[in-house]
Amino acid sequence: MFQPRYIKHSHLLIRHAEKLIRYRRDRLSAATVAELQAQIEKVRAAMKARDNRATHEESERLDALLTTHTPPHKDAVWRENVEVILVAIVVAIGIRSYFLQPFKIPTGSMQPTLNGIIGRPTNEPAPNFLKQIVDFVVLGRNYIDVVSEEENTVENVTSKKFLFFFTFSRIECDHESFTVYAPPEILRQDFQVYPGNRYHRGQVIARGAIDTGDQVFVDKFSYNFVHPSRGDVFVFRTNHILGIREDPEAGAPFYIKRLTGTPGDELRIDSPKLYINGEPASRFGIRRVMAAQEPYKGYAPGQAFLGAPDRPFVIPPHSYFAMGDNSYNSYDSRYWGPVPEENLVGRGLFVYWPFSWHWGLIR
Repeated sequence: MFQPRYIKHSHLLIRHAEKLIRYRRDRLSAATVAELQAQIEKVRAAMKARDNRATHEESERLDALLTTHTPPHKDAVWRENVEVILVAIVVAIGIRSYFLQPFKIPTGSMQPTLNGIIGRPTNEPAPNFLKQIVDFVVLGRNYIDVVSEEENTVENVTSKKFLFFFTFSRIECDHESFTVYAPPEILRQDFQVYPGNRYHRGQVIARGAIDTGDQVFVDKFSYNFVHPSRGDVFVFRTNHILGIREDPEAGAPFYIKRLTGTPGDELRIDSPKLYINGEPASRFGIRRVMAAQEPYKGYAPGQAFLGAPDRPFVIPPHSYFAMGDNSYNSYDSRYWGPVPEENLVGRGLFVYWPFSWHWGLIR
């Protein structure tokens, strides 16, 4: 670490020269091998004498010999670029598999802590192109404007995936079809686009803005060493959870909720409060929800679990209880039960996009 740069450079050059001799000894003449070994010794002697000038000169001679006897690679530039790209892909896959994985929040079950996809219908036309670009970069907002060119009846609204990440909808009418950058659920929920709707020529089918869900990094590393804690925002698979339907193409969906109970905890909801082992929950994220101060509304009673204040639930071993911060609009463990330990993916760590007030560490 503390050696002069010229010494480090010369050591590296010697290593390359010795490697060339080892790999190509059968192809090099005895005279060439002797010449290379003699020049290596000259570089070493100059380094040992700490003669900067002599070391530099002898190293340049060794470098010239290496260039002479190293066969040129065909398409070397392309090869190097491909190697760099492949290494970058391998590193990215490794980070995604073991450390950080990006996720997109699709629904509003964690609002207002984390935003899902939000549709904002309006009768106003979209802003100018520059404003649209700024809104997309900063807010993750895109604009849609679907107008019927004929007398149309909506026959179907189907989902279309692009690159496994971008979700479009295909609005199929009896005379026209439209492709919209929005999930079918948002078109139905926020823009009231349903099969059977009739639209006249020139009538707006869907117009407004759509805010993409928060994009988060999930820490997949920590749970290998520490137990999940109450109050964590965590991601889990829904494999083998009764009541959650698997997608025929993508398989069981991933959910993101707040971890409200660990193995052995007794939970009880007396709206708006959540009680853990007989005491009001104390972790920041849970306290913020049950304070019921706008925009939070507190915890709502469940259906199959925690349906009444006198019906507590004890979490079984190797299981965790998941609840959305938007309790009145969250399909969570109150309906389908605790999350098995093997389904855990990791802890929600950071909102990296869009650059709204949610950007930053998740609490």
